[in-house]
Amino acid sequence: MHDTVQAEVTMSFVVSQDLSFRIPVELAYRGNDPYAVEITFHLPGDAPVTWAFARELLLDGLSGPTGEGDVHIAPANSEELSDVFIRLQVGGESALFRAGTAPLVAFLDRTDRLVPFGTERDAGDPVADLDAVLDRILAEDRYAG
Repeated sequence: MHDTVQAEVTMSFVVSQDLSFRIPVELAYRGNDPYAVEITFHLPGDAPVTWAFARELLLDGLSGPTGEGDVHIAPANSEELSDVFIRLQVGGESALFRAGTAPLVAFLDRTDRLVPFGTERDAGDPVADLDAVLDRILAEDRYAG
């Protein structure tokens, strides 16, 4: 299975409580990597930046705070589920994005039609998964060194 789900959304890059600006963001999900979603941020003046993390983390973050380590997702308002915050962190640096819940739910619904939640283990291609993991490890080693 090599089907892909993609979506383009607009998120707000939150610089401070008083300053934010809207940026285009691409969401991607691949059936041969069924546990992960990718989000590519297009910040003005910078090369696109892609983050990959668990699809379930994105789903859980729509209704309550979730995440450990580099990715944290939480509703912007506990009373309404209209927006979520996505915080990405590397070392001491972090970036905060605000996204509408509706386009994320629509994206996750499309991923669920491709690979239903809970069936990821059956959907993955072990060889492709191993290749993807090895590619990421090698890329991290090159970046770190």
